[in-house]
Amino acid sequence: MQFPDGFTWGVATSAYQIEGAANEDGRGESIWDRFSHTPGRTRNGDTGDVACDHYHRWSEDITLMADLGVKAYRFSIAWPRILPSGRGKANAKGLDFYDRLVEGLLEVGIEPLPTLYHWDLPAALDDEGGWPSRATAEAFGDYALLVADRLGDRVKRWITQNEPWCQSFLSYQLGVHAPGHTNWYEAITASHHILVSHGMAAEAIRSTSSQAEVGIALNFEPADPATGDQRAREAADRYRGYFFRWFLDPLFGRGYPVDMVDDYRSAGHLPNGLDFIEAGDMDIVSTPLDFLGVNYYPRHTSGADETLDKQSEIRIDGAEYTAMNWEVNPEAFERLLKWIADEYQPGRILITENGCSYPDGPGPDGRVHDERRIRYLHQHLRAVQNAIEAGVPIEGYLQWSFMDNFEWSHGYHQRFGIVHVDFDTQVRTPKDSAYWYRDVIERNGLP
Repeated sequence: MQFPDGFTWGVATSAYQIEGAANEDGRGESIWDRFSHTPGRTRNGDTGDVACDHYHRWSEDITLMADLGVKAYRFSIAWPRILPSGRGKANAKGLDFYDRLVEGLLEVGIEPLPTLYHWDLPAALDDEGGWPSRATAEAFGDYALLVADRLGDRVKRWITQNEPWCQSFLSYQLGVHAPGHTNWYEAITASHHILVSHGMAAEAIRSTSSQAEVGIALNFEPADPATGDQRAREAADRYRGYFFRWFLDPLFGRGYPVDMVDDYRSAGHLPNGLDFIEAGDMDIVSTPLDFLGVNYYPRHTSGADETLDKQSEIRIDGAEYTAMNWEVNPEAFERLLKWIADEYQPGRILITENGCSYPDGPGPDGRVHDERRIRYLHQHLRAVQNAIEAGVPIEGYLQWSFMDNFEWSHGYHQRFGIVHVDFDTQVRTPKDSAYWYRDVIERNGLP
């Protein structure tokens, strides 16, 4: 039950979810600052103003990671902390923070694995059009070059964008995430510019170092039909196109899926077709990946009445669900990994996020006994192991999340961490799952 030698074991977080210090040291406003401060947008009106106070407690957090044997730390860089208005002169204090973070990680033997964008777009760029505007992609390329120039001598692996589906469709079509719009054309246009920005950032990063490795992290919800009904099967295939084929196909040089373009046209969501694509864009989007990041949580079950404009998630009788009401299905994870490898043949895959939310807190003994999370992680790591044995080129696993944090529109209600955070005192308490994960890392295999 061993994993390959050199397998990367790590944890993951994102800037707005943990850093806090929202108004310190020259940081600019982000779309999530605005969104979370808008009444009704987040549970209990929670914001990331303080979050886990990682901006001030980063050294303590690194020590805790080292104690748990973590080998790599995936964090995100806050664009508005580097460029408060999204472009222009760099904020020196912002760059200094990430410089200290990278140095601190390297001192204890943890690989820094930064993500350039995890949803906290500078609000000034949103005022100019946000991701539906091509200018945002161009600004992202400049921002990537700035960060890579500063950190590229010590950072080897980079992730450009995290979960483009969430940034585009969840944010501009469904309105669940910042900036909270509900416009199909904006969402589709945003998805394209996000992919273009990835290609621009990859070129910028590689221009600073011939040793740099660049990937992108996509989220996947593999869809299965709830019944054998033909309409349910068609709905499941359409959902896969909407959720991840729309991004995978252009990244791997195939252009946008024809069936999805036709569906969007038929539904009136592309009144002028793909008019936002400029000459050379698809070459930029399909710049070669050094690795593909895979984020996996639940699968989706499609009903016969599901359409593009009416999703119909079917709850499965007898299945286990997390506190997020997401089905626990490691078998779907294994199938997904094998399908990606067969269909797109990426040279390397990194599991950039996988985890679960359960509300377990400290008991009378002061420990956090989160047996359900341990079971979840064991099942999903076994799925990874099975995929590796089947020939899928998986090089590492980054557990989401290192610690409980601000969970976007869910506020502080959902807890994904293997480290419990008391948000009143900021006390960190490793859960039983943290010690279990430490043992997995130490033995490079499952117990």
